[in-house]
Amino acid sequence: MQEVISRWSESAPYWEKHRAVIREMFAPVTQALIEAAHITRGSAVLDVATGPGEPALAIAEFVGTAGKVLAMDPVPEMVEAARREASRRGLHNSSFAVAQAESLPAEAGSFDAVVSRFGIMFFPAPLGAIREMLRVLKPGGRIALAVWYFAARNPFHYILSRVVERYVDSPPPAPDAPDAFRYAEPGKLLAIVSEAGASAISERVFQFTIRASVSLEQFWTLRTELSEQLRSKLAKISQEQMAEVKRETIEALRAYSDDQAVSMPAEVLIVTGCKPS
Repeated sequence: MQEVISRWSESAPYWEKHRAVIREMFAPVTQALIEAAHITRGSAVLDVATGPGEPALAIAEFVGTAGKVLAMDPVPEMVEAARREASRRGLHNSSFAVAQAESLPAEAGSFDAVVSRFGIMFFPAPLGAIREMLRVLKPGGRIALAVWYFAARNPFHYILSRVVERYVDSPPPAPDAPDAFRYAEPGKLLAIVSEAGASAISERVFQFTIRASVSLEQFWTLRTELSEQLRSKLAKISQEQMAEVKRETIEALRAYSDDQAVSMPAEVLIVTGCKPS
């Protein structure tokens, strides 16, 4: 786990740098989680694996001063970035903790809802993490988890990865290794949520548009900086090859770009469950 934390620590400055664009790109997923978890004004919400503070800060704005949000992440640099942004935006109903998902720093029955956006795919012990989420929920409270659907359905991932794979050997990850698409297969995460003891479980494919108000050049920078996996792969090729990868990627992205933004279709799975009353 320490190795994983170290890798995310290296990524933290880039996630903070690109904060505004990341928030824009995944705002539809945040809204889908708010709806799936039945979050309302005044709700108490836990965001697990918040990274530099999303969706926690958007939810803090939504629940208002009568509500509260606790956001946790195992990476100290991510948590510090989240605290800085909460302070900048005056979101005093939000608090933050460095913690593992398998050992949440909260009393049993503390929250109306628990959410996690693109986090559980990387957890070393997802079953234990979901049991912890259920523990800190009030009876009848809801979990809502967002994970990537298949890579082939998400040009945000495959456009660059397909180009890179022509230059760098990229063996597929082991079936249950931490990876963005670990729970792309319908039913896989749902079964874990069920085994953890949740009731009223469900999953749906959520289709949305990733919109980034940036140029193609800026989008290339964002994609290559945010992903530690991509950065490590690109570090293995020559400058000439890097220039060719960039040229091919930007050419492939033109189909999704206008003068103002990059927009592309995307699909995630939203998995939900309740703490039994």
